[in-house]
Amino acid sequence: MPRSTPIRAWQRMLSGRRLDLLDPTPVDIEIEDIAHGLAFVARWNGQTRGDYPYSVAEHSLLVEQIYDLQHPNGPVKWNLAALLHDAPEYVIGDMISPVKSAVGPGYAELDARLTAAIHLRFGLPAELPKTVKTRIKQADRISAWIEAVQIAGFSETEADQFFGRPEAKLLSQITLALRPPAEVRADFTARHNALIARI
Repeated sequence: MPRSTPIRAWQRMLSGRRLDLLDPTPVDIEIEDIAHGLAFVARWNGQTRGDYPYSVAEHSLLVEQIYDLQHPNGPVKWNLAALLHDAPEYVIGDMISPVKSAVGPGYAELDARLTAAIHLRFGLPAELPKTVKTRIKQADRISAWIEAVQIAGFSETEADQFFGRPEAKLLSQITLALRPPAEVRADFTARHNALIARI
């Protein structure tokens, strides 16, 4: 029997924007919506130590920090790309890698469409250069090792196996502290604004 109403594929944001998940456009994307959503999405399916969830917003700040430590004299726009590397998760949530594998290519396609729209909204190319993507992924893997060991209950041996061992100098510079979502949201927005002002 045919459906009488079409499937709803959009979400209303707190800014009032209506984001079509299947056909997202840059005009419907606001940094405040991204910051709010990411600050309330838990990494590691919430299986982290502490009184607050470790959010995707906090993770994104860490990835950008690591990227900046590794490439201190690079173009600021790539720092912004590092900060926004998981931005689509403000509407599609964070899935751990085993779940992404089980879901299949549909998740990756949705993520790619949202990423392109977000990049265009903030003056980045829809598709990042391969070298930049590789560097951001490296920072992402380092952050995953740090998170795994410091707050997600992994041994260093396990983290080495799954994420690769970061250099000791870098590890000595980072200690995670879980914070209230509103504080992380404000820091994410402030960092975004600071990077935009420097581009």
